[in-house]
Amino acid sequence: MSVTSFYPVLGATDVENAARFYERWFGFTRTFSSDWYVSLARDGHELALLDPGHPTVPAGYGAAARGTILNVEVDDVDAEYARLVTDGGLAPVLALRSEPFGQRHFIVAGPDDVLVDVITPIAPDASYADAFAPGP
Repeated sequence: MSVTSFYPVLGATDVENAARFYERWFGFTRTFSSDWYVSLARDGHELALLDPGHPTVPAGYGAAARGTILNVEVDDVDAEYARLVTDGGLAPVLALRSEPFGQRHFIVAGPDDVLVDVITPIAPDASYADAFAPGP
């Protein structure tokens, strides 16, 4: 199989509002926009938003993406915390902290309670070091 693209499509009860959130806070730009579907891109990464009531969604599966976690790895999570929370006014649902499994991160809630986990990888402590696959 030759995969040419792979990206999440999130059910969004207000597609326009959700698109504006990812554009404003995470720098995405639109590559396609309609009232029921928006495709976003940034630096080779893609994210799409879909009205869960649209007929293209199979019966019984139309729902907002509540509880989904989007990981956004950044160079400096402390700077992003300052930009998004301290200066930007977003409320963290998980405070900025360093984890023993190798992440310094915080989480904010986006539209439809999609969680955005903003992360900078750090060295894991000894109890997690062996859990990582060897590098190339």
